[in-house]
Amino acid sequence: MKNIFKISSFSLFVLCFTSIVSFGQEATVDTAKHVRKNIIRFNLTGPLLFTTDYLVFGYERVLKENQTMSINIGQFAVGKFSNKLEEATGLEINRNTDDFGFNTSIDYRFYLGSVNKYSAPRGVYIGPFYSYNHFTRGNSWSLDGDEFEYQGEVYSEFALNIHTFGFQLGYQFIFWDRMALDLVLIGPGIANYGAKVNLDTTLSAEDEALFFEKFNAFLADKIPGYDQVIEPGEFGRSGSFNTTSAGFRYMIHLGYKF
Repeated sequence: MKNIFKISSFSLFVLCFTSIVSFGQEATVDTAKHVRKNIIRFNLTGPLLFTTDYLVFGYERVLKENQTMSINIGQFAVGKFSNKLEEATGLEINRNTDDFGFNTSIDYRFYLGSVNKYSAPRGVYIGPFYSYNHFTRGNSWSLDGDEFEYQGEVYSEFALNIHTFGFQLGYQFIFWDRMALDLVLIGPGIANYGAKVNLDTTLSAEDEALFFEKFNAFLADKIPGYDQVIEPGEFGRSGSFNTTSAGFRYMIHLGYKF
């Protein structure tokens, strides 16, 4: 028992009596453990892949036997652009501004009763999911290299939207009847990617295409898997793209069951 009793004959009697009753009603206590139908969780994968500014929290609820639904929402971020690509791209960044992003997702889980020893939300699960990521970023750049005709400062406003529908396979561990470790192991899906960059300065067609090409390198450096989705040169032609491609979901959550 977790509670701290004062040392007295009466409290010793209560402790012994409670222990006897608990032992005699083992089935009742075991059943009580399974009434905890809720889990709150934190996404560990985002901060590891993107930045510590990526903060997404989730909630899972048992709806019926071996079936749950969860929803996740929070801040989506890709980290600040840096000048480590300056030599490779010839594009110098002055500052990052107007950074905003959010993530939301929902999934329905079927815990496999024929495989799992325990009831939901513990064990192997499968089910559909949907996720949406939105991100906007403002940046100021210096175009003063030999490649650009225009010499001066250019401000860019970048917007990214990703819709993903898919099906996932995962496993959720429950330790000490409270701590949850949720692993989304396989999550293939179909994703729609849309992005656009607007510039506050009118550039020649050549300078604009060159700027978009170099900006694309910054995106590939910050967004995992970006270069696997966007065809080379596609973004450089217009500073935008909208494409549907294969998507994938892999996540690790740490949670608390109550």
